[in-house]
Amino acid sequence: MNRLWSIVLTGLLALTAVVPVTVASPAAAGVPATRATADPAPVGGPAAAAAVEVLSVRGAGPYRIGARLDRLAAAGLIDWTAPGCAGMLHAGATGAWAGVILLAFRDGRLVSVGTATVPSSPAGASVGMSFAELERIYGRRGALIRNDAGNAEAYLVRFGSRVELFTGHPIRPGVGYFEAGPASYVERGFRQGPSC
Repeated sequence: MNRLWSIVLTGLLALTAVVPVTVASPAAAGVPATRATADPAPVGGPAAAAAVEVLSVRGAGPYRIGARLDRLAAAGLIDWTAPGCAGMLHAGATGAWAGVILLAFRDGRLVSVGTATVPSSPAGASVGMSFAELERIYGRRGALIRNDAGNAEAYLVRFGSRVELFTGHPIRPGVGYFEAGPASYVERGFRQGPSC
């Protein structure tokens, strides 16, 4: 078994040696706080493009729920950061995920990955769908819920202690934002609203 891990690790290290790295441009005006210095380019053609389009309760691409902000930043995977409230930090992704997902960190750990654009769930649910379409996709696994104030609705799908949450669009009916992460952050945030 140890030999298998050493072969896998050697293969991964060899793969990272051939990944081209480009230097990011200086921070644009209006971009908050810190900017990473390297932007790994996507590798792999159609397979890599398909991977970019999936967001799940595990995260999206290299942005895995529970990942440490300092490690993602050191790997050149964080473009910008902006402080939130109560120990929260919001961040932008680099590479193929730049402008596609938003990241939320609590106490330095990734607790949410969300999008208002292209990525879909592993089941095929995405922004722009109606709540009825989500019900057809998920069946009894999901449910339409309302926040504690009773002024917003969302479609929630549970996967153990993690959730996929599809919230409404502010202008038109249907899904406007898709977010995934621990229920203790994602679902609680929707139901109770921001903590500050």
